[in-house]
Amino acid sequence: MNTKYIAKTLFGLEEVLAEELRNLGASDIEMHNRAVGFSGDKAMLYKANLWLRTATRILVPIHTTKAQNDEGLYKAALEVDWGHYLALDQTFAIHTSINSTLFNHTLFVSQKVKDAIADQFRRRHGERPNVNVDFPDVSIQVHIFNDQMTFFLDSSGESLHKRGYKVAIFKAPLSECLAAGMILLSGWDQKQPLYDPMCGSGTILTEAALIARNIAPGLYRDDFGFTHWPDFDKPLFLSIQKEARNAERPSDVQIFGSDVSMQALDETRQNLESAELEDAVVLKQVAFEQNPTAPAEGGMMIINPPYGDRIEKDDIIAFYKSIGDTLKRQYSGWQAWVLSANLDALKFVGLRPSRKIPLFNGPLECRFNRFDLYAGSKKGGGEPREVKEEGQA
Repeated sequence: MNTKYIAKTLFGLEEVLAEELRNLGASDIEMHNRAVGFSGDKAMLYKANLWLRTATRILVPIHTTKAQNDEGLYKAALEVDWGHYLALDQTFAIHTSINSTLFNHTLFVSQKVKDAIADQFRRRHGERPNVNVDFPDVSIQVHIFNDQMTFFLDSSGESLHKRGYKVAIFKAPLSECLAAGMILLSGWDQKQPLYDPMCGSGTILTEAALIARNIAPGLYRDDFGFTHWPDFDKPLFLSIQKEARNAERPSDVQIFGSDVSMQALDETRQNLESAELEDAVVLKQVAFEQNPTAPAEGGMMIINPPYGDRIEKDDIIAFYKSIGDTLKRQYSGWQAWVLSANLDALKFVGLRPSRKIPLFNGPLECRFNRFDLYAGSKKGGGEPREVKEEGQA
């Protein structure tokens, strides 16, 4: 029997996630803001947690009702038979999001729901399960829109961006989901060389290697929210894990990374080794603008340069100018994608973007710009014209 699920994601990655779900065999796919709805059976739920690269968590709606005041919150939570989802000896946590004028305090709503769950168990058993905010066995999400409340079970537990391979973290690392989303948005064909010249702790490089070798990102962890549920089908999950491991394929695509910092490269190596992908990436210590040669004749470049929060304004503008100069001088035949939250500095790259995609890196609004680098002028009339940001009329 199919069930409706909600896959949460980052702003701007909804279409990428929807395509991932189509490829996985999900049905009834519906795009929302930072989320994609879909349908599937229990096997699809397990596969989604193992395979989706751009989802942050998969939620299962269990009850929708209405509430207009504090008493209504409590009564609404009591409408759910929590014994179906939570055992007395398990821990739980409540997380609430609100888009309503009737309620304005997420912690208060979470407390009311927690009280209702605890009271329901006390009446039935004389005792109640404990709360564990950090590492609960069962994580419950409450979403309120106007007067409508929906209760969800979080099937993922920890966010799915926490793959489990990252053991070293350099300054301001990218989320694994964002890195994978950038690669998928770029249209990389997994055949042309891929280069990250400012690789930090190597998130883009590691995610690219996972994609090239068709490795399910969830294979690095065994613990998900659904593994603690009463209806967890362990034999089914183990068979899906085995199927995912058997889907891995060899790849000889060239993936290159560089950084000016030796510490960054050391941390990249540690993360690649943790992911058992140390043979998939060639690393070099060099500043991008000082690298005398491109690592290959042509390919895809994805750059997440500093945004300037610790750099003087004049210096950051000069730095972005140097990125553009280096691209024009040394990377004809390449396609370069640059992610930055510094929209002013991004203009000083000095190239016309052929795509401009709004994304968020954490709370920072960014643009993910594509630059097509041609040898000489492009047939038919020079550089590509600048396009409007995607999502605009």
